Amino acid sequence: MARVNYTITVSKALRVFLMILFAGVLLGACQSDPNSPGVEYMPDMYRSPTFETYGENEISGTKIMSARLPANNTIARGSDNLPYPYPNTIEGYEAAGVNLKNPLEATELSLADAKVLFTRYCVHCHGKKGLGDGTVPTNSEYPQPPSYSGALKDLPEGKIFHTLNYGKNLMGSHASQMTKTERWNVILYVQTLQKLGGTSAKAEDNKEQEESK
Repeated sequence: MARVNYTITVSKALRVFLMILFAGVLLGACQSDPNSPGVEYMPDMYRSPTFETYGENEISGTKIMSARLPANNTIARGSDNLPYPYPNTIEGYEAAGVNLKNPLEATELSLADAKVLFTRYCVHCHGKKGLGDGTVPTNSEYPQPPSYSGALKDLPEGKIFHTLNYGKNLMGSHASQMTKTERWNVILYVQTLQKLGGTSAKAEDNKEQEESK
């Protein structure tokens, strides 16, 4: 009888202990901050550590920059990122005129894209037909750029690309606005304007007039 009473007493004491322990854990998880999740078990499993953008962060005890510089003597993938081989000199300008050739083919699609680029980056100075009568020289004291079908009629594509890359005289560089592929593409449209009187441009104008009727 004594053993039975002892067992019941131990069992009750164990239950009371477990209840007190559970209550303690429950109360311990409660915080005065309503935004606090309380005690968390392995929080990194469901909430990743954050890093300061462009700042110094510690990973496995090592402090590194979140935005790291590329390795030395490397370039980004793609032909648009290859270094330009000709310097910004008169000799480089002449060499580009002789050696550089447009790798793109003039197709209906490429010329349509080229016209969009020309309208976006060039027409405000060179004009719609490349005559140098854009809104900038027309409405300011800036001199008109030479006409593509006049003084620049025989300008080689390599020299045009060199000028787009570095700029020339009052024209600034367009290397930061257009990729190399886009620069070659817009040259395709410039070459149509170099034809006598901007033949291709006139054809485009006639097409637009017919579509607007």
